[in-house]
Amino acid sequence: MVVSLNESLLDERLAQLEKARPWTARLISKLESHIRSADDEGLYRINPFSFAKDKNAAEREVIDLFLHATACGLFRMDWTLFCPQCCCVVESLRSLRGVHNHYNCAFCQVAYETALDEYVAVAFTVEPDVRAIAFHQPGQLRAWDNFIKVGNTRDGVLPDGTLFRDAKEQLGKAIEYLPPGETTRIEVDVAEGLVMAASTEGKLGMLLTVSGPPASQPQVKRARYDGQATSFSTGELAPGKIVFEIENATSQRGIFVIALVPPGVDLGSIPLSFVPFLTGKRLLTTQTFRELFRAEVINGREGIGVRDIALLFTDLKESTALYDRIGDLNAFALVQQHFDRLQDVTVRNNGAIIKTIGDAVMAAFLTPADAVAAALAMRAEIADFNRGKQDRELILKVGVHSGAAIAVTLNDRLDYFGQTVNIAARVQGLAEADEIYLSADVHDAPGVSAVLGAFKTEGSVRTLKGVQDDLRLFRVPAPR
Repeated sequence: MVVSLNESLLDERLAQLEKARPWTARLISKLESHIRSADDEGLYRINPFSFAKDKNAAEREVIDLFLHATACGLFRMDWTLFCPQCCCVVESLRSLRGVHNHYNCAFCQVAYETALDEYVAVAFTVEPDVRAIAFHQPGQLRAWDNFIKVGNTRDGVLPDGTLFRDAKEQLGKAIEYLPPGETTRIEVDVAEGLVMAASTEGKLGMLLTVSGPPASQPQVKRARYDGQATSFSTGELAPGKIVFEIENATSQRGIFVIALVPPGVDLGSIPLSFVPFLTGKRLLTTQTFRELFRAEVINGREGIGVRDIALLFTDLKESTALYDRIGDLNAFALVQQHFDRLQDVTVRNNGAIIKTIGDAVMAAFLTPADAVAAALAMRAEIADFNRGKQDRELILKVGVHSGAAIAVTLNDRLDYFGQTVNIAARVQGLAEADEIYLSADVHDAPGVSAVLGAFKTEGSVRTLKGVQDDLRLFRVPAPR
C-alpha cells in the first residue's frame, strides 16, 4: 500500500488537536496511528461510533475528537443521506446547508422526507492535504468501486451481519460508466430471477423477469439514458446472454448497474438494518458542534424534521427582584455563572444549549430520560451554587416536553420550531420555585422512571395557553 502522507502538516494539526481540550490517554495517538496506517477505505466516511468501538474509546469523546479534528483541518464532515431500502448514499454533502427536507433515491426511485434522527448520517473523511486517498476523486475510480464503495454505506447490514453493500456486490453482473453522447454495449449471462438494470442517477431503470427455457440467441435490450425516469420499465427475458445497448443522450457521464436478484427475493422487504451511526439529531445536540461550527445552518426557510426531540426550558423565579436587590452588574455575573453550570449539566447528559433568552435556557436532549436527568441535576447544581450566598440566591424553574419538531435557522443560529417547542415553554411556565414539570410524553418515556427513582411526582390535567387539548402533566416538587 502506497501512502501519500504530508508528515509535517499532520504533526502540526495533531499538535493543535492535542491542545483543543483534555483528552483520555492515548486517544490522540490512536487517531494518529489510524491516519498513518489505515487503508483508503478506513479513512473515508469514518463512523465515529464504529471507530470508538474499534479503539475501545468513549463515544461522546470520539465525537468531540472528530469535531475538533475537523476544526483543526485533519478531517472534513460528510453529511450523507441513506436510502433505508437499499443503503445507497443518495447524497453526500460537505455541509448541513446542502441538506433539504426531502430526498429521492434515484436508484430505487423512492422519495423520502428528511428526518435528522433517521437516515441523515455524519461521517468524517481525512483531508486530502493531510493524506490523499482514492475516494477524494471518485470519478477516477472504476465504475464498480464508484458505485459499491462510494455509492453505498458500510453501515447497512443484513441479519447475519453481512454488509448489505457486499451482498449487492455479489449480486452485481456488471457496473459500467456510460460516456456522454455514446452508446455503450454491455453483455451479461443471467439465470432465472429478476434483472435490475438501472442508472444511479435515476435516468433509466428496468426490472426484467428471467424465466423459462434458455435462449438460443443473445437477447438485445436497447434503452435511452436521458430524462429522469419516474418508474421502472418491465419486461421478460429467457435465461442466457443479454446484450444491453444504452445510448447516453446527455452531456454527463452516467453509471449503469446490472444485478441479478435470485427467485423469491422481494426487493421491497429486504431485512436491512443499520449499525449505530452519528445522526444529524445527535450532532445538533452536541455542544461541541454548536460551538465549533456556528456557521453551519439549515438552508433557506425549509427546516428539517426531527421525529422526536426532548426539550428543556428553565427560568429564574423573581430575577427582577434580584437585579433590584444586588444591582445589575452583580446580578448579571450571577446569571452568567448559572448559565455555565447549566451548560455543564446539559453536556454531561447528552444535550446542548440551544439558546438563552434573558435569564432562561432552552436545551435539547437525545432522549426524555437524558432531559429528566439533566433537570434533576440542574436543580441540585443551583442549590449547591446558592450555598453561602445570602440575598443572592437563584431560584430555578424547569419544564420538559418531547415530540416532533422542525430544525431551523433563526437569527443565524440552529434552533427548533413547532408546537413541541411551544408546549415545552408552557410546561416550564407552570413551575414554581425549585419545581420541575414534565409532560406525560416525557414522564412515560423509556428510562424516565429509573431516573426519577425516589423522587415523587404528582399528576394533573392542565390547560395550556395556545394548546387545543388538555395535557396530563407531572410535577416534581421542590425538595424539602
